[in-house]
Amino acid sequence: MRVRNNDTHHNTAIKGFIFDLDGVLTDTQELHFLSWQQVCAEEGIPFDHEISDRLRGIPRVAALDVILNGLPYDDSARQSLLARKAHYFLGYVDQLAHHDRLPGVTRFLDEARAAGLRLGVGSASVNARRVLRQVGLADHFVAIGDGNSVPVHKPAPDIFLWVADQLGLKPSQAVVFEDGAAGIEAALAGGFWTVGLGDRFVQRAHLVVPGFDALTAEGVLRAFGQDESCLIRDRRDNRLNPSPPR
Repeated sequence: MRVRNNDTHHNTAIKGFIFDLDGVLTDTQELHFLSWQQVCAEEGIPFDHEISDRLRGIPRVAALDVILNGLPYDDSARQSLLARKAHYFLGYVDQLAHHDRLPGVTRFLDEARAAGLRLGVGSASVNARRVLRQVGLADHFVAIGDGNSVPVHKPAPDIFLWVADQLGLKPSQAVVFEDGAAGIEAALAGGFWTVGLGDRFVQRAHLVVPGFDALTAEGVLRAFGQDESCLIRDRRDNRLNPSPPR
């Protein structure tokens, strides 16, 4: 775990948290993989986890461009692929339940709400609200931005700026939680604090941790200068380690 300072945010009070959905609040990334895998198998198009990783945080039309990689599909054929993928994906989504929240998410959101923070979701998925309802999290958020909320998607900052506006916050007053490189770049471009979940795709985030079970809401605030100390929980030995921003 590390904390990277950002002088442009120093001493700005954080009043809200904004979360990506896929791979952050619930692991729908695997559902996207299975759905695309089925479509690609039907079409004889190569598809594996390496390609799937490149789709993190980007909308489905852009994801299709990555998958096709220049293959000559006309508009009608592309729409058919997208429709089939959506059909398979929603079939998986309808099987989601409360236990499909990622580890630590419920506790972390409860802590954040108890602290009076305004919470929002900024996702490229057009099915974000449906997924949140399935896992019982929709009522945790004041604002939910999805694939229909803005015309330009990650790595542009528009979705996070839209959610922040709905929350009545400036970007410097909000922390974005992301697991994808496109999402981190979007949040940084918008002027937000950033927490990267995982490791491989989020190294440019201000704070990088394995997941929510390695965090407390209070710890995030303190890590970003809301107090003189930082109480980010080290999952390896369950200690609270001081790590103030430099």
